[in-house]
Amino acid sequence: MVTKAVVSVSVAATSITCSRFVINPAHRFLCLKKLSSFNSFSASASALGIKWRGVNNCSSNKSEGFATTTRASAQPLENADELIASVETFIFDCDGVIWKGDKLIDGVPETLDMLRSKGKRLVFVTNNSTKSRKQYGKKFETLGLNVSEDEIFASSFAAAAYLKSINFPKDKKVYVIGEDGILKELELAGFQFLGGPEDGGKKIELKPGFLMEHDDDVGAVVVGFDRYFNYYKVQYGTLCIRENPGCLFIATNRDAVTHLTDAQEWAGGGSMVGAICGSTQREPLVVGKPSTFMMDYLADKFGILKSQICMVGDRLDTDILFGQNGGCKTLLVLSGVTTLSMLQSPSNSIQPDFYTNKISDFLAPKAATV
Repeated sequence: MVTKAVVSVSVAATSITCSRFVINPAHRFLCLKKLSSFNSFSASASALGIKWRGVNNCSSNKSEGFATTTRASAQPLENADELIASVETFIFDCDGVIWKGDKLIDGVPETLDMLRSKGKRLVFVTNNSTKSRKQYGKKFETLGLNVSEDEIFASSFAAAAYLKSINFPKDKKVYVIGEDGILKELELAGFQFLGGPEDGGKKIELKPGFLMEHDDDVGAVVVGFDRYFNYYKVQYGTLCIRENPGCLFIATNRDAVTHLTDAQEWAGGGSMVGAICGSTQREPLVVGKPSTFMMDYLADKFGILKSQICMVGDRLDTDILFGQNGGCKTLLVLSGVTTLSMLQSPSNSIQPDFYTNKISDFLAPKAATV
């Protein structure tokens, strides 16, 4: 009888790389893919009780399992026109790149208009799961930006898209530790769900002999950023993951901090995911950046060669790693989380192709000196 083993797996045809599996009969966890080329392996995995370890560990937001290569130090963006001409599609992070909190970063409208005038496809990808794509569309509109819903990909959408890609049973339910964006995307995808903001006011009275009940039909727990996070949600999600056979543990992202206002950084979705990771001793499957799920989804949807994509973001361990894991060009902007000193620190191993102050530097043929 196999009690424990580590298996390295590389599945080129799948939209998510299964980088590490741990066989554990006590916790059956199945990494399913829709593609027929992977179905036979999935069946074998189920029989062995294989558990998906995900692309991130509990203590770090850095990707685990992706091949690492030595990269040259990032270069300042000195010729914006050359970079623009070399790619077909620009993928932009939102927080720290397009806006901070509810404040638009200077020069963004003119930059996006210029790129569209040159025939570039623009896509906006955010790890923030509090809004659905439709809700993000309204935010863009409020800020005076003309962006269609089809150009927006939030991690809330990625969670629903992933469940669809594995043919998650419609008779199973999803417990949500997160906000309205996840609920709306699950509803649009036709999945049953419970939890979310509604559970934010629930409390547990720890009386002698108290036993908390949970729904045996929950087949997945999705965890994202949650301003209504409480102990009730931690316990409910923990019970589902630990006691419901085969229950999936999905994280929208592992961001340490986020921009709720433009005045300071705030604890991000990674803090909520970390709590469940700690209580279950399980690794989440991450569908947001730096996981390649959204990159592969976008490449398939638009028929884009990844070598013709430039990922533009303000975070090294999510945005830039996302682009590098997907085989794209990468540009770091210093208008958000990452500072120049952080980029150039000897302890930083993630080097983008280029860096610049903000995306409006695209407007100058010779980008501004950082």
